[in-house]
Amino acid sequence: VQLQASGGGSVQPGGSLTLSCAASGFGVYRYAIGWFRQAPGKKREKVSCIDSGDGATSYRDSVKGRFTITRDNAKNTVNLQMNNLKSEDTAVYYCATAPFNFGCDYIGTDYWGKGTLVTVSS
Repeated sequence: VQLQASGGGSVQPGGSLTLSCAASGFGVYRYAIGWFRQAPGKKREKVSCIDSGDGATSYRDSVKGRFTITRDNAKNTVNLQMNNLKSEDTAVYYCATAPFNFGCDYIGTDYWGKGTLVTVSS
């Protein structure tokens, strides 16, 4: 089982990026999968999650209306579309799963991918 995050980069405030979390060894539709981020000197925080099955989504308040999480079962990826990026979105972003049959409240307690750096700066 492996998760591989990609898509990070440097953008100006107001710009957009799409992160992708590619899974191998399991189908993304079978697990709750989400994104965390950790900014320099700060604690890791949960950003967004998409549940298995019905694909219910959730977001932290600071990204609601700007970030969208989706699941592509054909490509076996979970993507995070990030629009109107702000300097405070600068962080290393990680994707992670919940254990099988557990929901979004439990993401981060099972598999993790390596991070991808997002830098928002003018």
